[in-house]
Amino acid sequence: MFKFGIEKLFENSELLEELKSKKVSLLAHPASVDQNLNHSIDLCFQNGLELTSCFGPQHGMKGEKQDNMIESDDYRDPKYDIPVFSLYGEHRRPTDEMMSTFDIMLVDLQDVGNRIYTYIATLVYIMDACERLGKEVIVLDRPNPAGRMIEGLTLNMDFETFVGSVPMPMRNGITMGELALWYKSHKGYKQNLRVVKCDNYNMSKQAWPKELSWVNPSPNLPRLTGIYSYAGTVLIEGATISEGRGTTIPLELFGAPDIDGEAIVKKMYELNEGWLLGCKLRPCFFEPTFQKHKQKLCSGFQIHVDHPVYNENKFMPYRLVSLAFKAVRKLYPNYNMWNQPPYEYEEKLMPVDILSGSSILREWVDDDSAQINDLEAIMKKDEQDWLKESKEFHLY
Repeated sequence: MFKFGIEKLFENSELLEELKSKKVSLLAHPASVDQNLNHSIDLCFQNGLELTSCFGPQHGMKGEKQDNMIESDDYRDPKYDIPVFSLYGEHRRPTDEMMSTFDIMLVDLQDVGNRIYTYIATLVYIMDACERLGKEVIVLDRPNPAGRMIEGLTLNMDFETFVGSVPMPMRNGITMGELALWYKSHKGYKQNLRVVKCDNYNMSKQAWPKELSWVNPSPNLPRLTGIYSYAGTVLIEGATISEGRGTTIPLELFGAPDIDGEAIVKKMYELNEGWLLGCKLRPCFFEPTFQKHKQKLCSGFQIHVDHPVYNENKFMPYRLVSLAFKAVRKLYPNYNMWNQPPYEYEEKLMPVDILSGSSILREWVDDDSAQINDLEAIMKKDEQDWLKESKEFHLY
């Protein structure tokens, strides 16, 4: 029977007794739940582990922020009367004052297997601070719903930001526990790091165990179908085109008022059908209620991974969205495609560049002479290199 890391923790009486003798903090968010949907903070207190503080990442410890790039404040938990520190507000790196509230940090964050997801940055910033101050980190592992597949360009560290803090491809193919082990090795840290593994988890066979409910770890990823497409559709945040925020299926759409979705899909298949395997594209119209193109009818397409043709081993969302950008550029050579800074606290770099990992994708899209194989060759090398580097840290 499958078990989360948080569930395994409370079965380990020796570890639990050790924790009860220390000051312990918890880094968590709304998806930090067990299989009965009990939140980790409640589970800690119910099992006699009286936390001294908690930390919340982007969107807040309890998920109180419903839009992107909305900061959270520190507060005291009304139920347990302990401080809850925001790592997406005045501070994104924990201060020494925050760090003084614990000896051991429990990290229980549901990730989605993508480099740009800010929970990765929050984890590595916590590890940086714990290394500096000699504190321990215990990662309570969770499944990666995007699975073992690796895809996309590796982050060039000249483009390092809060939405890209580590040199890995967009779709990283590892869990948060595995990422922590890799990061410790990558940085040469000496800190005491432990990972409480999930039990009976076969990541390659079933990335998200079918018996588990889905609690969205951020407000615009309410469905697993959005998770599957996210490694590609998140790139659209760097474009003037809508990714479907403001609709009921965010990050599953591509469209704008001044393009022809049907023509875009046709051009994508003409350019390279091989990048469109494992899913179904449906030309459609949608009208966002907020964000880009608010209350304007957009023409575009929906990425369907709920169709019989879906194949998780063939579906390549990063390539698919890259191809969509290329199709727009081919059909509308002078289209105002790219959003300008600022974006996610970055004032100078282009938003699409910090999302894609460098200027390579944007320059490939804008270069009329650039061929499909030019980008494919770069991605393939990045993906193979990352697999080789990360594989030794696989726990499942």
